[in-house]
Amino acid sequence: MIHNRLAPYGAFTIRAALGIMFIAHAYLKIAVFTAPGFAGFLGQVGFPPFLAWPIILAELIGGIAILTGFYARIFSVALLPVLLGALLVHAPNGWVFNAPNGGWEYPAFLAAAAIAHVLIGDGAFALKPVTLPANSAPALRPRIG
Repeated sequence: MIHNRLAPYGAFTIRAALGIMFIAHAYLKIAVFTAPGFAGFLGQVGFPPFLAWPIILAELIGGIAILTGFYARIFSVALLPVLLGALLVHAPNGWVFNAPNGGWEYPAFLAAAAIAHVLIGDGAFALKPVTLPANSAPALRPRIG
């Protein structure tokens, strides 16, 4: 059962955490790894190094949009390829993220959180929420009779 009065705040919590995580990861790539260092890493794991700045900017701009609720659901969908790329990079390292070079459970969880955000909605405090058309999906109500 969904608590209609509190659900918007739960959705906001997921949205805010996801947005903050993307901003933090963009900052990490700029301030700690540096853009050239991240580009080198991408090359080492088989991705084109020129993707470094597009990924950093996608995480930063997308994270701000998700955090503020500015077309946030669209940004959560748009950032799924970044999360799935991270999942592919970390998959060979095993499940636990504290394994050497990080495991895949954290990117998998973030991808699931982004999908949940898209399905649940923006929740409370969104600047420009995105609503799906009313007839875009069938109602998930049990039939009686």
